[in-house]
Amino acid sequence: MTAAADEAELAKFDALAHRFWDPQGEFKPLHRLNPVRMRFVQERATLAGARVLDVGCGGGLLAEALTAAGARVTAIDLAPAMIEVAQLHALERGLSIDYRTIGAESLRASGVAPFDAVTCMEMLEHVPEPGATLATFAGLVRPGGDLFVSTINRGVKSFALAIVAAEYVLRLLPRGTHEYDRFIRPSELVAQARAAGFTVQDLAGIEYDPFGGASSLTADPSVNYLAHFRRAQAAA
Repeated sequence: MTAAADEAELAKFDALAHRFWDPQGEFKPLHRLNPVRMRFVQERATLAGARVLDVGCGGGLLAEALTAAGARVTAIDLAPAMIEVAQLHALERGLSIDYRTIGAESLRASGVAPFDAVTCMEMLEHVPEPGATLATFAGLVRPGGDLFVSTINRGVKSFALAIVAAEYVLRLLPRGTHEYDRFIRPSELVAQARAAGFTVQDLAGIEYDPFGGASSLTADPSVNYLAHFRRAQAAA
């Protein structure tokens, strides 16, 4: 296990992999959030022809959307069952996506060429050391390239909505999906990203209506939020 991996967290998602593409199943919120995440990325980066790395890709929701937008996608996850589901679904849709069961640290150590953009959605709150993960991303994004992250804020509102309501009252997610202490305040995320060599470009909240199923970008990052970072250009 590395600083970017937690075996217990991986096991949670690996056990549910066969349900990933059921839009009414345990991953229903991700299906509803994905168009918003995709729009955030698309409006801030040129995807056509770009090399994009999707870290913590799960069953491939974002990876497939990025591919449909014209990106050449490499998608990685440490949960083998998730990668298998993602590969099968892409095959069924006739999509060419380079799925790999590997962590970001190992991929970087392999000497892979830096990507134009890296996406990491709903993963940082599940790793032991988010700062170390962001530092790894700095070695996977080319100078001037983009990093997109979505995660959950740490506060009273996020505890009430992302854990109590989502997992226990409305049962939108399996109990134990999230651990409050691992939630990340935007100020912490920005500081860790800056230490890794990124500058913040934009930050937006995500509002999710569990009853109507609609999701949208907002100016309020108090629960779910998205961040856009850019790696510094190489010195002349």
